[in-house]
Amino acid sequence: MINITLPDGAIRQYEKGTTVLDIAKSISEGLARKVLAAEVNGQVWDITRAIKDDATLKLLTWSDAEGKNTFWHSSAHLMAEAVESMFPDVKFWVGPPVDNGFYYDMDLGDRKMNEEDLIALEKKMNELAKKNSEYIRKEMSKAEAVKYFSEKGDEYKLDLLTNLNDGEITFYTQGNFTDLCKGPHIPNTSFIKAIKLTSIAGAYWKGDEKNKMLTRVYGVTFPTQKELDEYLLMLEEAKKRDHRKLGKELSIYTTNDDIGAGLILWMPNGTVIIEELERLAKETETAAGYKRVVTPHIAKENLYLTSGHLPYYADSMYPPMEMEGEKYYLKAMNCPHHHKIFDAEPKSYRDMPYRIAEYGTCYRYEQSGELFGLMRVRCLHMNDAHIYCTKEQFAQEFKAVNDMYLKYFNIFGIEKYVMRLSLHDPEHLGKKYVNEPELWLETEDLVRKVLIETKVPFVEVKGEGAFYGPKIDVQIWSAIGREFTLATNQVDFAQPRSFKLSFTNQNNEPEIPLIIHRAPLGTHERFIGFLLEHYAGKFPVWLAPLQVKVLPISDKFLDYANTVSDKLKKADIRCEVDDRNEKIGKKIRDTELMKVPYMLVVGEKEMNENMVAVRRQGKGDAGVKLVDEFLNEILVEIKERKED
Repeated sequence: MINITLPDGAIRQYEKGTTVLDIAKSISEGLARKVLAAEVNGQVWDITRAIKDDATLKLLTWSDAEGKNTFWHSSAHLMAEAVESMFPDVKFWVGPPVDNGFYYDMDLGDRKMNEEDLIALEKKMNELAKKNSEYIRKEMSKAEAVKYFSEKGDEYKLDLLTNLNDGEITFYTQGNFTDLCKGPHIPNTSFIKAIKLTSIAGAYWKGDEKNKMLTRVYGVTFPTQKELDEYLLMLEEAKKRDHRKLGKELSIYTTNDDIGAGLILWMPNGTVIIEELERLAKETETAAGYKRVVTPHIAKENLYLTSGHLPYYADSMYPPMEMEGEKYYLKAMNCPHHHKIFDAEPKSYRDMPYRIAEYGTCYRYEQSGELFGLMRVRCLHMNDAHIYCTKEQFAQEFKAVNDMYLKYFNIFGIEKYVMRLSLHDPEHLGKKYVNEPELWLETEDLVRKVLIETKVPFVEVKGEGAFYGPKIDVQIWSAIGREFTLATNQVDFAQPRSFKLSFTNQNNEPEIPLIIHRAPLGTHERFIGFLLEHYAGKFPVWLAPLQVKVLPISDKFLDYANTVSDKLKKADIRCEVDDRNEKIGKKIRDTELMKVPYMLVVGEKEMNENMVAVRRQGKGDAGVKLVDEFLNEILVEIKERKED
């Protein structure tokens, strides 16, 4: 018999060789019908695999990220089977799951795929799914795998095999399709009930523009047609809310080829939003005991060698500039500069925790194919800070940072979020991660305990930690359910040692601090991109680039409109007058399109009685009010940073 430990700590006994699916059935037949994959001793498995030794087990359904990934990866194989039936000479590269669905890269030779082909492929996939073909896993030796793909003349799979050894190679077959794949997969194709192939794109083999351009087909699948229909509706809404579209329409930002890809030019409207976000951050951080600093945009090579960024992060940094025999790098991160500020003056335990903050400008060389509006850029302005603390202070400081996140979520109406606790991978110590196994386990446990004690929703992800310590990546969802990575909260036990940072403890002895890296509002670029989509461009009053527009019914009331506008401006309200010779209906429509929160319509009655006819963006008439009454109300709304 073997012992199977379930997530709630319960231990059940089964015959050796029992499959995950049989275990699921022993718990609940209904549950078994929903299980897509399983986590066995921390690794994701097919549920048809047999367990031969004692193990921990977590059953994965559509509600779990790894369950979805398994479903979508299996769907990629189903699509490949359909493609192979239509394009017999096709060769496949890789077909992974992505955030919303899957894709497969393929070499179609001289053939080109078009939209009509997508429709035919969808039809074929539905036909194949109904055959209930099992996904069958088979372990292969390297020699067998090389022989199989050599006979097919498939240079792409042979290339993948070069880095694999015996014991690491598995094939999966469903229906008439066989592929080199480590899995896992769903039990059979009948789970796939709703299919939509969304687009065709080009992708260089291995992402290298020197290599051949392959065809990439994107798709998404769901367990029910209802879920697919809801997803497609969300996509339509997402198109309307696309931050690139809104950013242009609302004059938030622009780019220019003469300046360079991924380098954002913030227009006056976007700059207003930046300044309001900085004001919020500075107020919050000052109240929390942070001190502000400013650091240069470049530094000598030695700084980044000491920090470890050059060995671990060089691919994301711009190449060096050589001056007077020294190499200088554009700053890709603020932390080494902050460490030098900490070390500039002696510190004692009385100075701890030592908190410093900066909206620091950083430069990262993202690949051109990865640049995406405001979400992936090459120059970014980060709501950065570093907290230097003792081990005893760590839990409280880490909790305080999480509380800051929760405050911001409340302000911006972010209701759904989760913290991803990113851990190290012991197999990559010394390569991807600093080789300090005991410190990794200790700091990971410190973070985990804080998350549990504060009851913050979190998931653990192995192999995604920073090179110098575990981190939390903050995942948030917009108003229409789109997921974004907002920011990070990181623990660093390596750089204090690299920089020889210390403080004098109560025993008058030197002690090494822990460092918390945190950026609750992320970067201006990513966060404003998120807010554009979250609010659909309809910013709350405190954040809106233009808060009020005064609309005179005719030129006769232009002087009064300017009087109202001047009064609001003196109270620091962002206000303009629409002085165009247009009908009031057009002025209202145009102001609605620019998503200005308040319109004040003024005519003879309003002028004679020192009043304004108030209209709220998207809601229409809000009544006639005295100018002072409206002013007092909007000032309260701005001060309290109220949601619309």
